[in-house]
Amino acid sequence: MYSGGCLCGVVLFELHGGIENIVCCHCSRCRKAQGSAFATNGVIQEEYFKFIGGEGALSGYESSPGQIKYFCSHCGSPIFSRNANLPGQLRIRLGLIASEIKERPQAHIFVGSKADWEAICDDLPQYDEYEPARMAKEGQDDGA
Repeated sequence: MYSGGCLCGVVLFELHGGIENIVCCHCSRCRKAQGSAFATNGVIQEEYFKFIGGEGALSGYESSPGQIKYFCSHCGSPIFSRNANLPGQLRIRLGLIASEIKERPQAHIFVGSKADWEAICDDLPQYDEYEPARMAKEGQDDGA
């Protein structure tokens, strides 16, 4: 089980399952949404996600058709995104999780549009867009 929450502590949650497909996304949309060089996101099954508090404090923004990014309306912390094309899945922001995370990032994606001041300093695979396995499996944007 994982637990976590937003910066101000209003939105609190538990995750009773694993985190899959963890990637560091360097696209311009993730940079703007995070206010940082990249966003580290992972897929979770919605059925294993449980709010402990603050669900009513969530606000949503439809960043592209069918994709909504949810954040705390008090402190602005991004919580997760939901894509209509991928029902039952949420893409959670790993920086919110307070528990030790067992799973590890698998790749850097959208490095073709990464910030020009950023240097990637690890040995993870790097892809100009989505990682090839995701494109082959889904054939579409899953909404990092």
